[in-house]
Amino acid sequence: MSASFTALSEAPVVAQVERGGFVESVHRGVAVITTPSGEVDFAIGDATAPHFPRSSNKPMQTLAMLRSGLTLPEPRLVALSAASHSGEAFHLEGVRAILAAAGLTEGDLQNTPDLPYDETARDEWLRAGNGPTSITQNCSGKHAAMLATCVVNGWDTATYRDPSHPLQQAMAATISELAGEQVAATAVDGCGAPVMAISPAGLARAFGVIAAAKEGSHEATVRDAIRAHPEYLGGTRRDVTALIRGVDGLIAKDGAEAVYAVGLADGRGLAVKIADGGQRARPVVMAALLRRAGVDGPAVDALARMDVLGHGEPVGAVTAVGV
Repeated sequence: MSASFTALSEAPVVAQVERGGFVESVHRGVAVITTPSGEVDFAIGDATAPHFPRSSNKPMQTLAMLRSGLTLPEPRLVALSAASHSGEAFHLEGVRAILAAAGLTEGDLQNTPDLPYDETARDEWLRAGNGPTSITQNCSGKHAAMLATCVVNGWDTATYRDPSHPLQQAMAATISELAGEQVAATAVDGCGAPVMAISPAGLARAFGVIAAAKEGSHEATVRDAIRAHPEYLGGTRRDVTALIRGVDGLIAKDGAEAVYAVGLADGRGLAVKIADGGQRARPVVMAALLRRAGVDGPAVDALARMDVLGHGEPVGAVTAVGV
């Protein structure tokens, strides 16, 4: 039995779903806050057992690419490299710009074809007679940047998704460095690229490092791009975009299977993993964790609000427990 299985199966309840004053469901999970020096300041559940952060790893992966010589003409494209974008028109234009700058085309992308993540963008795409493509899949910014990094270094572009490829080795080294622990496992992510496991504490620690980076560093380049262009990291209607816009100095990244990571300007990091992978509890628990860290305001209030509907009207809510 793996440490991750034990940590998730034995995780405490971190959210409850209430309908008409009656609790009908609960979500278990792990939540952690790390100090600027990387120590665990608060944790609920086992924050030291490894999990797959999924797309929450992307800011670290972007940092690895910058360290490996990737240069992009605009900060918005750096944010897009770290994105799980919504597939809106400006996202697709940005991905094409990254590819074109490296002498590449959409045909070089190897991420799994999919429809746009955003409902409005997806409907527009389908009405235009289009189907699933690699560029509309939410990881195409990262894949375009990975290919561009290979071009800069003269690395093989056909095998860039292989865990033994120099690009993926550089990413693993950067993730381990920032997390302060070794990558515990590697598997295939939904987009086809490797995903690397670290603990929630390591994930929080890494985001704190990026958020408090010294000016002029590659870490600061990633941070500043995310802060300046959060709509490229997420999308027009995404909670991660609204959170970054609403809290000064904060960076954040959501991930599949209900992962959420935040870095604060003072170097503290926060991470949430919902054990069942259910996304509805993810923002609510992160809002509670932010409040515990002393961060509040309209953006956090909006993150915390998750109504339960009955006949189209609010009849309850998803609320955090014990955080």
